Amino acid sequence: MIADFGLWIVDLHKRVKAILFALRSPLTALRSPLTALCSLLLALCSPLFAQKILIPMDLKQTDHLKAYGIAYWTLTKNLEVDWLLNYRAGSFMIDGFDIVAKECRVRGVYFEEITGAQAAQIYAEVQDENNNMDAVRLEKAPRIAVYVPPNFLPWDDAVTLAMEYSEIPYDKVWDDEVLEDKLMKYDWIHLHHEDFTGQYGKFYASFAAAPWYVEQQVMYENEAKKLGFKKVSEMKKAVSRKIKEYIATGGFMFAMCSATDAFDIALAAENTDICDAIYDGDPPDRDAQKKLDFSKCLAFENFTLEKNPLVYEYSDIDIPPSPIAPAVSNPETDYFTLFEFSAKYDPVPTMLTQDHANIIKGFMGQTTNFKKSLIKKHVTVLAEKEGTEEVRYIHGNYGRGTFTFYGGHDPEDYQHAVGDPPTDLNLHKNSPGYRLILNNILFPAAKKKQQKT
Repeated sequence: MIADFGLWIVDLHKRVKAILFALRSPLTALRSPLTALCSLLLALCSPLFAQKILIPMDLKQTDHLKAYGIAYWTLTKNLEVDWLLNYRAGSFMIDGFDIVAKECRVRGVYFEEITGAQAAQIYAEVQDENNNMDAVRLEKAPRIAVYVPPNFLPWDDAVTLAMEYSEIPYDKVWDDEVLEDKLMKYDWIHLHHEDFTGQYGKFYASFAAAPWYVEQQVMYENEAKKLGFKKVSEMKKAVSRKIKEYIATGGFMFAMCSATDAFDIALAAENTDICDAIYDGDPPDRDAQKKLDFSKCLAFENFTLEKNPLVYEYSDIDIPPSPIAPAVSNPETDYFTLFEFSAKYDPVPTMLTQDHANIIKGFMGQTTNFKKSLIKKHVTVLAEKEGTEEVRYIHGNYGRGTFTFYGGHDPEDYQHAVGDPPTDLNLHKNSPGYRLILNNILFPAAKKKQQKT
């Protein structure tokens, strides 16, 4: 009886919030005071049978990617969202406001209107100790920043492409904002496919004479000079340290492709020059490898640098396709597997691996996979290619914050090359690979006590 009364009080509180939200709507102003009063009485008289909106994320969902946008949009309206981990592939439960249902229809997101009694049955199933499920409350829309160069275009990067398609807002920041500590006003930052080592992506052998490469080098050198650095590599090291400090103070960082290993390499090379003369005008330190400080890295250790400036690779952290094993680079056979975690005891990795498929088709990038033996022991492996040293997706804690690294460039463009046309997500609205990106964007919205690993 006491438990039932407690549920009644909680649901009554939600009903009152619903009415207060409705009273803020412009449509309410058109209603008579009597109509508003009747609506209030109706809500208060049926607290345990209030309608809910369930957004399933299994194969019934018409647009998985925009469903994340609905969850984010709901949070911006000061409404809460329950993320039902492992229930129908990570579904969302929201109070049954007409405005939410309307937004789902507008964006083409499949949803189900259910009664409070049906919702109670779902919660009971999710919270049953015999089921590997749980409910995580999302409370506040995270403030999002994307670290990108000034000449950036949204389709250059899978994360910003996903946010544009899902209608999730973000701000762009660059080196000057990072060094001025402006990251502190954001909850989550994504690192565009950046080379933090100062070697311009190691594109020299293929694109040294290309106009875009020349323009990029001039832009970076001017930025370094403006900020008081003699070299681009020194500027990027300073930026890397600032981002690391941001994580330590509670920030969430997500990176893909070359921004993953290049970030850690820049941290390890803080006190040595690893750039060849073609990149910074003077030769690298002969003892650069011996002077690397792996204790400064977030995720990797004991790696060996690729010293040849003409080789399109930073180190042996990445495992590229091998010419003697062509099946590795065959999109028909290239897949990686998501690990399963305990939703009730490991909510963070469970959130990050929510998907309607546990075997995901692979995709390449400058950094495609991480060598398992070079990953620090405290880092959680979220996905790997079974039976190999190839790890695709990792997560870890640093200070009060977290970092997540996801290998590859574009989940729906197997071998993305410079100059390729942008991916049209209207053709990939149910992409399992893109869902992993969007899991990371919602993750910071989770109630803080549930963000522990």
